Amino acid sequence: MKAKKDLAVLALVALVAGCGLTIATIINRNKNEHPKIVVSNFVAYDFAREITGDKDIKMLIKPATETHDFEPSPQDIVDITDADFFIYNGGESERWVENILQDNNISENKTIRMMDFVELKQEDGEDEYDEHIWTNPLNAVRIINAIRDHLIAKNSGKVNEYAENADNYTSRIMQDDQKIRDIVKTAKRKELIFADRFPFRYFVDEYGLDYSAAFPGCSEQTEASSQTITELIEKVKANNIPVILKIELTSDALAKTIASETGAEIRTMNAAHNVSQADFDAGKSYADYLEQNIVVLEEALN
Repeated sequence: MKAKKDLAVLALVALVAGCGLTIATIINRNKNEHPKIVVSNFVAYDFAREITGDKDIKMLIKPATETHDFEPSPQDIVDITDADFFIYNGGESERWVENILQDNNISENKTIRMMDFVELKQEDGEDEYDEHIWTNPLNAVRIINAIRDHLIAKNSGKVNEYAENADNYTSRIMQDDQKIRDIVKTAKRKELIFADRFPFRYFVDEYGLDYSAAFPGCSEQTEASSQTITELIEKVKANNIPVILKIELTSDALAKTIASETGAEIRTMNAAHNVSQADFDAGKSYADYLEQNIVVLEEALN
C-alpha cells in the first residue's frame, strides 16, 4: 500500500514539474486567489470590489431593478451556497435572505450582514428598522472595515492588499464627510425637500438636517395625497427653497408638479439603492455618488 502511495506522489510531482510548476507555486496561487463573493445589492458589491480589487463579484439584484421586489432564482441560491462569502444588508426587504440561509444550513461564518455593524434607527411611523444605513458616510466606513476584517480572516495572504485598499477608500469617504460638514456649517438653510421616497434618514441625522418628504422611507406608495403635495408646495414657497429633490431610478412626475408651482429646480440625490446599467458598466462607485450628492446638497441648502 505504501508503495502505491509513493508512486502516486511521484506521479503528481512529475505532472507538476512537466507543467513548469512547483507544489509551492500551486499552494501560493491558491492563497493569493480572491475568495468567491456573492452580494445582494450594489452597496455590498461596491464595498467588496473596492477592498479586493476583484470585479468578478456576483451581485444578485441586477442594475436598474427595484431592490424591494427582488426574488432570488434557483441559480442565485446555488451561488450563495457555493460562495466563500455572502454579503447582504439585512432588513425587511431582504427577508428572503434569512429563508435561504436557514433552508440551506449556510454557516454564519460565511455571511456578512451589514446592518450588524451600525447603530440602527427605526423607520418613521414603522416598527421596522430603516435599512438605508450606508447613506451616512460614517456608517459606510464602519461597514467597509468590517468586511475588510472578515475577508482578511479568510485569506491571510491578502492582509496588506485588502487593508491598503480599504484604507484608501475609507479615507476618500472621510474627506467627503468633512466636505458635507463644511457645507452644512455655512449653509443658508438646514432643510431638504424630497418630492419622492426618503431613504436618507441616517444622512440627515448625522449632519443635523431637517427634511420633508412625499413618502416615508421607501414606502411602496406611488401617489402622494393632495394634502401632502399642497404642504410641500407651501413649504417651498414660504422658505424660498431653491431645489427640490428626487432619488435615483424613480419617476420625477411629482417633483415636476411641485417645481411648476414654485419655480424650484429639480435635482437627484443618489441613495445608491441600485444603479443604472450604464453606471454599473462604467464602474461607478458609492463614493462617486456621494460626491455627486455633495454638489446637489450645496445647491439645495443655499
